[in-house]
Amino acid sequence: MEISSKMAAETPSATYKIGHSGETPEQRAAREFESVFLTNAVEEMLKSVDIGEFGGGHAEETWRGFLARAYADQIAGQGLTGISQQVVGTIQAYQSGLSAGLSEDEK
Repeated sequence: MEISSKMAAETPSATYKIGHSGETPEQRAAREFESVFLTNAVEEMLKSVDIGEFGGGHAEETWRGFLARAYADQIAGQGLTGISQQVVGTIQAYQSGLSAGLSEDEK
């Protein structure tokens, strides 16, 4: 089964946006990376939470991932962990190294 790029762009996961308007592409990529990283951390934490009488089963396991993503997006949106700032710095250092390398090659 082949998924066209148009169909992929219309799926909720592809169009789901976190962050703020006016972000640079580097900031957006860093915030999305932070959200994915935090989703994994929150999922691990939720595994140790006692659900009580009202939880359990296949449906609860399915929706737990969505809950973890929502928590992670909220945490990432606050920008307090420093993860996205580190990623932005790394991307910018990489880009400046690339541009410096390109300008030296042009000489």
